[in-house]
Amino acid sequence: MKVKLHIVRHGETAWHHENRYAGSTDIALTEKGQTQALNLVPWVHTAHLQTVMSSDLKRAADSAKPLAKAAGVELVTDHRLREVDFGLGEGLTTKEMWDQFPEQRAAFESRPATSPLPGGESGLDAIERALPAVFDALAAADGGNTIFVIHSTLGRLLLCEFLGIETDKYRRVFPQFINSAVTTLGFTPPRNIDDLRNTGALLELNFFPPRRP
Repeated sequence: MKVKLHIVRHGETAWHHENRYAGSTDIALTEKGQTQALNLVPWVHTAHLQTVMSSDLKRAADSAKPLAKAAGVELVTDHRLREVDFGLGEGLTTKEMWDQFPEQRAAFESRPATSPLPGGESGLDAIERALPAVFDALAAADGGNTIFVIHSTLGRLLLCEFLGIETDKYRRVFPQFINSAVTTLGFTPPRNIDDLRNTGALLELNFFPPRRP
């Protein structure tokens, strides 16, 4: 029997419009971001969620709180689900990175999972810290459906790991991970962490559940 894992990117923050990399920086949601999270509440009522889990950064946790309330479960936050730390790229735009460290930015664009921005965390390291959290959540759900409210880069890296896609291709294969959209995978209940690798079935990508009138 397959279990469903839903992954949702948090709502909008003040840095989105300027395309500034938030990473491990704890940026709050905008009013629009809060509304985006609330728009998922009607869908949650029909999603049969056993577990609601999020990164402990406030943009993810604040997006997840109304979902946990709607599901009637306690929100679990976990630091292992934080966004990739972008090091010296934190708070910068892509243009500013090209101006300040062009060689490292070029390497990142070519091999984003294995060539981190200066002083930053590699995508591969982020996957390895997050996978145990995913396994713990699915094990705790005991066959029920789980939702993670996390971040764009980490979410796309995990998708590659679950689906057997080369991780350095995450920016090309998954160019968008849209705020407050639902991405759903099916899994056979894993017995260990390695059972999560290359075993997922992608059921929906960047899905916006219809709003109730």
